[in-house]
Amino acid sequence: MTIRVTVWGENRHEQLEPEVAKRYPNGMHGAVAEGIEANLGEGVTVRTATLDDPEHGLTEEVLQNTDVLTWWGHAAHAEVSDEVVDRVQRHVLAGMGLVVLHSGHWSKIFQRLMGTSCTLRWRSEHDRELLWTVDPTHPIAQGVPHPLIIEEDEMYGEFFDIPAPDEIVFISSFTGGEVFRSGITFKRGFGKIFYFRPGDQDFPTYFHEGVRKVISNAVEWAVTVRPERTDPVLLRYDTEDFYNGQGYQGALDPEKQK
Repeated sequence: MTIRVTVWGENRHEQLEPEVAKRYPNGMHGAVAEGIEANLGEGVTVRTATLDDPEHGLTEEVLQNTDVLTWWGHAAHAEVSDEVVDRVQRHVLAGMGLVVLHSGHWSKIFQRLMGTSCTLRWRSEHDRELLWTVDPTHPIAQGVPHPLIIEEDEMYGEFFDIPAPDEIVFISSFTGGEVFRSGITFKRGFGKIFYFRPGDQDFPTYFHEGVRKVISNAVEWAVTVRPERTDPVLLRYDTEDFYNGQGYQGALDPEKQK
């Protein structure tokens, strides 16, 4: 099976800040896409989409043909259309994988799926990050050094206001002594979600081979294998009929209220 990946990037820092454009000449989304292609090769087809594309590049047709969506946003979370957020949420619940990167923790879609503020503490002072593997058996951790050393990146620290993750794959420590749950998984409906902390625009993190390996592993892990993508639905089942649920029309039958 070829995994169909859509790499979504806000693409605002690259347009407004010359140093970021120089660091990421093809955009941060371009660097993420290149890393996935380099690691997964013919096992993936990758497209990119950005905030300024029509419908942010996330039309119904695009999402229907996306097995895993990666998301990076930062400066313009508020500009993401609620209609598009609704659409992405529906596809995640129906089985599309979602990999949320770095400051995507404060995106509308991640907050919607978590149901919390998703706030944290931060500092951008060229911290060294050590990414420690909590679960060496997890598919996302395969082939990742322990610890994975990122020489310079932004610091994120606890408290991270999220629900208890289903799994903690990585935790990070920083030069100031802070720690952070930096690689965590969730299930929502039929969809798998992975949040991964590294990747501020002020550092070339998405060219780091270890970071690229984690994101690529996460893409493979986040695929939900089902015969077709369908929403979770409420159905009524007759006694001893285990397979033929009937549509739910509401708690009250309108015909009986006449």
